[in-house]
Amino acid sequence: MSQAATVAESQAAPERSPDARIQVLAPADRGRWDAFVEACPEATFFHRAGWQEVIERAFGHRTRYLYAECGGRITGVLPLGHIRSRLFGNALISSPFGVYGGVATEDEHARQQLESAACELAEELGVDYLELRNRAARHPDWPTKQLYVTFRKTIDPDPEQNLLAIPRKQRAMVRKGIKAGLESGFDPTVERFYRAYSESVRSLGTPVFSRRYFEILREVFREQSSILTVTHRGELVASVLSFYFRDEVLPYYGGGTARARRLKGNDFMYWELMRHSCERGVRVFDYGRSKVGSGSWSFKKNWGFEPSPLHYEYHLVRATQMPDVSPMNPKYRLFINTWKRLPLPVTRLVGPLLARNLG
Repeated sequence: MSQAATVAESQAAPERSPDARIQVLAPADRGRWDAFVEACPEATFFHRAGWQEVIERAFGHRTRYLYAECGGRITGVLPLGHIRSRLFGNALISSPFGVYGGVATEDEHARQQLESAACELAEELGVDYLELRNRAARHPDWPTKQLYVTFRKTIDPDPEQNLLAIPRKQRAMVRKGIKAGLESGFDPTVERFYRAYSESVRSLGTPVFSRRYFEILREVFREQSSILTVTHRGELVASVLSFYFRDEVLPYYGGGTARARRLKGNDFMYWELMRHSCERGVRVFDYGRSKVGSGSWSFKKNWGFEPSPLHYEYHLVRATQMPDVSPMNPKYRLFINTWKRLPLPVTRLVGPLLARNLG
């Protein structure tokens, strides 16, 4: 073979990175894990090690947080939660209770090793399926659900510029909230947030998470979360629990009372969060996940945010098809309509028993 051919062949087939050791996260290594997540462009807030503690303490689910290590350095992470439910099936998910997941790495060989380890674990556990909640498509040969999109947008350091960037009709809704005399402030506890959130999700026909779940979230992510609450003449209107990751803010759990619609409380609340966030140096507003065509999808588009598809990919083990536990599934319609009519105290009591398995 000529020297030129040898050079061409070496350029066409780059040297493969060395095999990594696949390890299971131990408490002593959580600092190393989070340092990697903070630096890895692919990583998200839902890759943080604190979620392992939250999932185990709040719901009692088993977790397996895998990482690839090469030369003493972490080169990739894959958080996994095992959700077992008689109603909703048996699944290994990355990441349960999060909108993003899958492998976070810049090393494709480490990605392959971590995903292979996850598939082997799924087979070993005998789950119905392994679900990877990827922001980018990774496996065109795997069954893939594109039911969800995410809404992310860069915001300006100047609050006034952000207000002007909101489309005219939606900006008018924000101004109505301002003129109504709504006020906002940050709460140290989940008390008022939980009241607004639980009332809101009951109205949507969705089981509510337990108050304890949110208390644990605030305890574990004390420095990476906030609760913004909106009031009118001292009465609760709306509240939102947000996460902070690098230069991003993620309003994640929120809701409003019966006053919110009349007073444009949700519109005002998200504007106030955006205003406070840009003032503290946040650059990206992540409006989170919505089902295509849903009410929240329309609401976020009205703010001038453009949707980007999420790629939820499945390695089927015992299941023969992808799961469908979405509220849009017709078989859940009777349950949803019944749930909306239940007294609020009943939903707060029973809801957490169902929500803990929705992952």
